Amino acid sequence: MSAISGKDYLQRMAALKPNVWLKGQPIEKPLFMHPVYKGAMQTKASLYDLQVQKENLGFMTFPSPFTGEPAGMSYLEPKTAEDLKRRRRMIETWAKATCGMMGRSPDYMNTALMSLSAAASIAGSQDEEFAKNLRNMYRMALEQDLSFTHSFINPQVNRSLYYTEETRQPIAAKIVKKTADGLVIKGARLLATEGGMTDEVLIFPSGGNNLSDDYAFAFSIPANTPGLKFICREPFHSGESAFNYPLSSRFDEMDTLLVFEDVLVPWERVFFYHRQDIAFKLFTQSGFAPHALHQVVTRQIVKLQFLIGLAQVMINSLEVTAYEHIQLKMSEMILGLESMEALLLRSESEAKVDAFGTMTPSSHALYAAVTLFSKLYPHYISLLQQIGAGGLMVLPSEEDFASPIGKDIEQYLQGAAVDAKTKTKLFRLAWELTMSSFGTRQTHYERYFFGDPIRLAKNIYSSYSREQYMDRVKDFLEKAEERPQD
Repeated sequence: MSAISGKDYLQRMAALKPNVWLKGQPIEKPLFMHPVYKGAMQTKASLYDLQVQKENLGFMTFPSPFTGEPAGMSYLEPKTAEDLKRRRRMIETWAKATCGMMGRSPDYMNTALMSLSAAASIAGSQDEEFAKNLRNMYRMALEQDLSFTHSFINPQVNRSLYYTEETRQPIAAKIVKKTADGLVIKGARLLATEGGMTDEVLIFPSGGNNLSDDYAFAFSIPANTPGLKFICREPFHSGESAFNYPLSSRFDEMDTLLVFEDVLVPWERVFFYHRQDIAFKLFTQSGFAPHALHQVVTRQIVKLQFLIGLAQVMINSLEVTAYEHIQLKMSEMILGLESMEALLLRSESEAKVDAFGTMTPSSHALYAAVTLFSKLYPHYISLLQQIGAGGLMVLPSEEDFASPIGKDIEQYLQGAAVDAKTKTKLFRLAWELTMSSFGTRQTHYERYFFGDPIRLAKNIYSSYSREQYMDRVKDFLEKAEERPQD
């Protein structure tokens, strides 16, 4: 099968029937027909359609190494610098189709699975069968163009440095039994974005809190596995009108709590268990982090481009370009974008083949980029609010224009360079991105996208080599001492 279309994706989701709960009730109808899921699933389907369009096949797919059929480019294990660029072009194409708003488009986890499969020998240190399981999962995902949600995070019960769970019933998902058929998992996991609208659920260990080996495991199971529930957060969907809700009607990816009620994970789905050392090695020795970050930073750059475009169109509509504070705000946004783009290109220019034969981008530049973005994005959202100012506070709806008060709105809410309807569409877009529940979720999500920004900064401090710069200073001081005195 390999690369699928949107129709293939939706048909597969209809047949899957995962156990999804929203506001205390199970969702009985196919998810893509439910208003809360409909927009995001249709958008996701459009991404699959995009990759199989005749004019896109050449750069959005590659020949499967197993069958020769066209496979999604995000599954490509790069062997050369050119392969990295090919992957980036495909990632950019999907990101532009979503304005960078969908943080869990399929290429994110496809990339993660590719990099982990390439380093499957690490899992093989416990049992070679586990390495085979990981490679088989990658092959199945590539050939069927599967999509994944995932979880690395335990429920937030106690975030102190040292925490031992002592409740009678598990809170964080853990292994409660080992049988001839597989592992039995009980407990919960956060934060499965797109929960219910993917083929598979990929689980990896959570970091921190010094939990025991009972919590150290990795596996992937179908989203309709018996005993697995998805519990949805408060939906941010407010309506299907693209005029009133241009972003949430298309891009609201549902976040879910995963609940495992004695879920049996067959042995052929297990990648390792009871081994914290393997979990550590998979994340530190494989190409997971740099390759996942390469996808993340590429999407984030596209999102910044969209913010800059939105800001400038707002500025033009009000004819405020001449104000120095407006120029300063735009300059700030441009500087951030250029910095992010430079870091991404540097990561590619310094790419090297890793121990597993995969061409891997430089992680230093990518960690710098994702840490920088966690500060830039909330600030740029604030700049958009300041540019829109009071214009973001009184926004008519699509229905208002078709009502008896439509003439009033046309007269009193026009812009200097645009009519009232055009201005309203524009400012509703800015409002939804910066002030709605959807927009504030986006800001919070980007702030913590690849983990706590404080920990990211700490990792940069710990891993970044500074010896050569220190040596220069020491050398300068030594030479200064050697200079003859007058």
